[in-house]
Amino acid sequence: MDASEIKHMIEAGLPEAEVAVHSEDGHHFEALVVYEGFKDKSLLERHRMVYETLGDSFKSTLHALAIRTRAPGEG
Repeated sequence: MDASEIKHMIEAGLPEAEVAVHSEDGHHFEALVVYEGFKDKSLLERHRMVYETLGDSFKSTLHALAIRTRAPGEG
């Protein structure tokens, strides 16, 4: 799985989200997800929403994903 696949999966699961996924080594990934639906959600709820977009792919092939989330207008 590569950064573009992860990006597309998150975008498919969270329509209208702004998503950026980067990897330095092809094994460890960092995702920034900006999404209106994150408003009034806790950090844990936001992360769960992102993990749900990845489904079983996350468990079977993706081992290291750091997620940063925010709603539009948050710093």
